[in-house]
Amino acid sequence: MTALPGFPGFPDFPGAVGLSQLQVYPWPTADAEHGGSPHMHLTCAECYVVVGGRGRLETLNYKGLTKTELHPGDVVWFTPGTIHRAVNDGDLRVIVVMQNSGLPEAGDAVMTFPPDYLSPEAYPDAASLLDADGRPSPERARARRDLAVAGFTELKRQWQRGNRSAYEDFCASAVRLVQPRLDPWEKTVSDGALAAAHTALRQIDALRQGRFDHLFSADVSRIAQPSRQTLGMCGFLRPYDPPRRAGTSADPS
Repeated sequence: MTALPGFPGFPDFPGAVGLSQLQVYPWPTADAEHGGSPHMHLTCAECYVVVGGRGRLETLNYKGLTKTELHPGDVVWFTPGTIHRAVNDGDLRVIVVMQNSGLPEAGDAVMTFPPDYLSPEAYPDAASLLDADGRPSPERARARRDLAVAGFTELKRQWQRGNRSAYEDFCASAVRLVQPRLDPWEKTVSDGALAAAHTALRQIDALRQGRFDHLFSADVSRIAQPSRQTLGMCGFLRPYDPPRRAGTSADPS
């Protein structure tokens, strides 16, 4: 069977991960770089599989600042609490592999805006992609990227001065912003990664008993390259798994 997006019974990806193609923004920034919006995930790990071009991943977590080169064939991943910024040094393209059914593109992401924009009242407007006509706008994507870069620049400056509290304050603000979303996140994990793990454990138990009926329901599925391109936080996205995010408050990263 070939499963298509939107059809009943469309199966989870292996391990209930999420997948997207990402072409990192080529737009210049105030610090003479090019790339996307620095942001943090609070409960999901994320992985970059570099498929073209070159660039860097600039990160800040409680272990400090790092810069990781990105070249075709490289695989780089980072865990929750890592502020990350994709820097495009030339046509940087990656496949993004996300924990928990693609939750990083369905709400588990907070951009590094300056503190005045990190309240529940101010953040939604600053993060919105919609222009005055209510349509997603590259100008809005670029404006919020620039705001996130400004906040990240200050976080780095404070860290280099030995001030760890600025990073801690950002984490605290991020937690306050995402707390209203935690119940649907828990359901996403329970219905996705946790259910996949339980299924694997049941299959192991069946094999231990010499049973193998589950092998008779084996299947093959395919998704063609998505035709729809969206504006994400890091760049232009082609998400492979929009059906399982239907009806969520999603903001692609």
